[in-house]
Amino acid sequence: MNYILFDGDSRNKLLPFTYTRPVADIRVGILTIREKWELLLEATTTTVTEDYLSGKWPMVEMETNVMINGAYFPSESLLQQIKNLKSNQVIVHQDTYIAFITAEGEEVDLENFETIEVEEEPLFIENTWDIFSKNGDAIEFDFYWLTKDRESAEIPDSVFCVNKERIFVEDGAKLTIASLNASNGPIYIGKDAEVMEACSVRGPFALCEHATLKMGAKIYGPTTVGPHSKVGGEVNNSVIMGYSNKGHDGFLGNSVLGEWCNLGADTNNSNLKNNYAEVRLWSYETEGFAKTGLQFCGLMMGDHSKCGINTMFNTGTVVGVSANIFGAGFPRNFVPSFSWGGSSGTTTYKTNKAFEVAEKVMARRAIEFSEEEKAILEHVFEETAKFRRD
Repeated sequence: MNYILFDGDSRNKLLPFTYTRPVADIRVGILTIREKWELLLEATTTTVTEDYLSGKWPMVEMETNVMINGAYFPSESLLQQIKNLKSNQVIVHQDTYIAFITAEGEEVDLENFETIEVEEEPLFIENTWDIFSKNGDAIEFDFYWLTKDRESAEIPDSVFCVNKERIFVEDGAKLTIASLNASNGPIYIGKDAEVMEACSVRGPFALCEHATLKMGAKIYGPTTVGPHSKVGGEVNNSVIMGYSNKGHDGFLGNSVLGEWCNLGADTNNSNLKNNYAEVRLWSYETEGFAKTGLQFCGLMMGDHSKCGINTMFNTGTVVGVSANIFGAGFPRNFVPSFSWGGSSGTTTYKTNKAFEVAEKVMARRAIEFSEEEKAILEHVFEETAKFRRD
């Protein structure tokens, strides 16, 4: 069977992260949603996404295809329902389409399909804050499937462990004189990752492959540090998707960073308003600030964005793609993509300058800043022009 993940209605609610990736390629837990499906399906997947992203994430059709909403996580129950699907049937959850079958080139009218309610409450993301608020459940899910019937690599005697059976270390990982407390959730240390001296970690926590916790880091779960990222200072209930750095002291809480981000030394974000009121976040869907229902909500930062030393982010700040923020004071709660500046105002960050930085940053990880990547960012630059004020 050929499996295709589609973006679904939540795509616009998940901006700015979906400016540069399909919904299924958002990391929640240890794995991206796509990696979860491929692990359980034991098959590769392709994607239906925005046209400008389809060069990097193409769709491959075959004679018969199973279409799956990329915002939903797999489960044994849902997998069984998908395997039992017949033509002209669609699995639904709260009026949202989860999965259905199509033939190659066929146009479908799902309103005329037989609807089948999902059998158990699924795990899914709909809004940006779901990425951190559901991260604990996602880490539990991924930990179970990644470590099932496997043994952890040996943990050095210098590492203090609580609930050691819930700690799993992949081959090649390095740990020295650290404290790992898995009382509240599992701790996963990925292949060739490093936990430096004097780090204190409370699960649920995932340190993905080739990622680093720098000396003295204090991590409160549920937190994910994605592949090839470096993290220091204090972090609480946050997701760093990959290839991003928070290498120094400073606080990051109830936040999500995309890929290729960098937070300067002593960058801090607020995750709680002084009056303890509900946090409102910028919504790309409504082009205004919307209620989240959350008391704790910090920073949402899109791919390739960066900030200078001592940057302060207010509660519920959204930063778009490829912004460069610096200077004293709090920047606005919404910083559009390709903005250059800070609290005193911003100008447009020209693409030729932004691309020079992206090329250098990606080269440090031996990854090419390809024409394909450039074209995606050029599209984002044009699409987000209406939010910038020059």
